[in-house]
Amino acid sequence: MIQRVTVPSLFPPPVYSHASVVEAGTRLAFLAGSVPLDAAGKLVGEGDPVRQARQVIANLEEQLRAVGSGLEQVVSTDVYVVSADPAVLSAVWDVVEASGLSTGPHSSTLLGVACLGYTGQLVEITATAVVPDAAGA
Repeated sequence: MIQRVTVPSLFPPPVYSHASVVEAGTRLAFLAGSVPLDAAGKLVGEGDPVRQARQVIANLEEQLRAVGSGLEQVVSTDVYVVSADPAVLSAVWDVVEASGLSTGPHSSTLLGVACLGYTGQLVEITATAVVPDAAGA
């Protein structure tokens, strides 16, 4: 069971929760950073953070599917964007918000960074998700 918490004494968050609580005994998946590479390892959306964000979400969905989970079961993400421009970060966040990640909504941190691991990479998302029991899914 996932309990998503919005703290009344804090600011109202835009489509994320302040905290997520998962009941003990639940299976969790800790996913490596989802990156904007296609199945052949080629960068998708060179120079375009929005296109890269869409590929990252698609790859995240594949990671989740492989462990028996889905975007709606994500409890926490860190979204990394190579930019110091709030408008660029906001454009990437719009992609996150439009995805199934906003179903929860999950707890998230959006970060502007100087560099990521692959040449030309502008976006990466790490995630933690609940893996529901087959009977409870």
